[in-house]
Amino acid sequence: MSQHKSIKVKISQLAIDPSIDITILFQHFAQQPWAMLLDSAGNQHIDARFDIMVAKPIATLTTQQLESKVWRQHGSSYTSTVNPIDLLELLQAELFANCEVVDQDYADLPFLVGALGYFGYDLGRRFETLPEQSKQEYDSPDMAVGLYNWSVIKDRLTGQFYYCCLENLSTFKPQYFEQLVLKTKTNAQFNLSSDWRANLDESQYHNKLQVIDDYLRAGDCYQINFAQRFSAQYQGDEWQAYLTLRKANKAPFSAFIRLADSCILSISPERFLSLKNGQVQSKPIKGTRPRSNDPQQDQAAIKELLNAEKDRAENLMIVDLLRNDLSKHCMPHSVQVPKLFEIESFAAVHHLVSTVTGQLDGHSSAYSLFQGAFPGGSITGAPKIRAMQIIDELEPHKRNIYCGSVGYFGIRQDMDSSICIRTLLCENNTIYCWAGGGIVLDSVVSEEYQESLDKVAKILPLLSQLA
Repeated sequence: MSQHKSIKVKISQLAIDPSIDITILFQHFAQQPWAMLLDSAGNQHIDARFDIMVAKPIATLTTQQLESKVWRQHGSSYTSTVNPIDLLELLQAELFANCEVVDQDYADLPFLVGALGYFGYDLGRRFETLPEQSKQEYDSPDMAVGLYNWSVIKDRLTGQFYYCCLENLSTFKPQYFEQLVLKTKTNAQFNLSSDWRANLDESQYHNKLQVIDDYLRAGDCYQINFAQRFSAQYQGDEWQAYLTLRKANKAPFSAFIRLADSCILSISPERFLSLKNGQVQSKPIKGTRPRSNDPQQDQAAIKELLNAEKDRAENLMIVDLLRNDLSKHCMPHSVQVPKLFEIESFAAVHHLVSTVTGQLDGHSSAYSLFQGAFPGGSITGAPKIRAMQIIDELEPHKRNIYCGSVGYFGIRQDMDSSICIRTLLCENNTIYCWAGGGIVLDSVVSEEYQESLDKVAKILPLLSQLA
């Protein structure tokens, strides 16, 4: 891209019926490697205003352990051992140099063009010194990000679809999407070909939590997030599995990502970090109760969670950790906690959620902010590094996408990202799903084990039922 001539980002309103869900359009791309959807899944949540879809990137960056591979549509491809977050920031700056957003009427729209993808939990090994005790069984990269010169965004508040692209450089015309959304598409089926199996039985889970209790009593940590993994064999179309999960869970930070050899299905309710106009926000979740079909029991669960001393203490520990993480990249005294211990209700569970905010300082970028807080404290524990060391010691397998992030870095120094809980990895006809929780001194082992099952109550059984 020229270093001298300004490249305009053009935003067009698409003539698509506001009642049409973005999945109707995205289904025509869902089989393409590097097609990605950030999906609010029809949720009416405050953070669920926009859906974003992309495909056909102009460059990709994948990281596996110490090596990153960069592919570029125009120009040479290469490998690098540079910090992958720094490498991505440099690549985005190169590919989108001198981009100019012409129409400021669309200031509310997120992303437009830029980098979008996933950042697996194990990417954190590039930023901190951690042991290598747990097994690595996955082919999917630790990080996979595409750089896209176009996107389609739906504003669910107004129902309006937008096509955003670099002027004269995009693959499509607006009419292409308007016509595509009217075409029907027949999709393949999805079904499991085995039962779900956990990588820990209940007695092993109990034994691991006893070890964690010993670490907590020794003063190594205040809280350690511990997870078990479920896996099953499957055949068919992962997109169909995603549609089933999104309908049942309606999670505001849902996502579907297809790579050449794997798929990510995320129905996460949790925001990791967002940045817009210099304003930083994180919304850690700590504290869970299952939903009930009985309205009175459902309300009783909310009341119990609001008044649960243990859950409030867990939540506060992570809030303090995030305040510290954000303060490294925010203006002095700007980090605040405007909402503490609020209830947010989802299809399967109620969660206790807090909000931490700050003002980005003049020396930091969206990328340095992200790296400085990654992986999120709500899924590690506190202190973070010691908790991650203990997680690696006690969890039998690495986490890959689980507890990582899915998100974007737009060209206007805007960013949004999720915490990948309620997230599944599909590769080599095996589907993986994880569930965990924060363990503290007054945790009850049987209750923690049940909580982990509650969190996947609208995932594992649903996929088992698909024919």
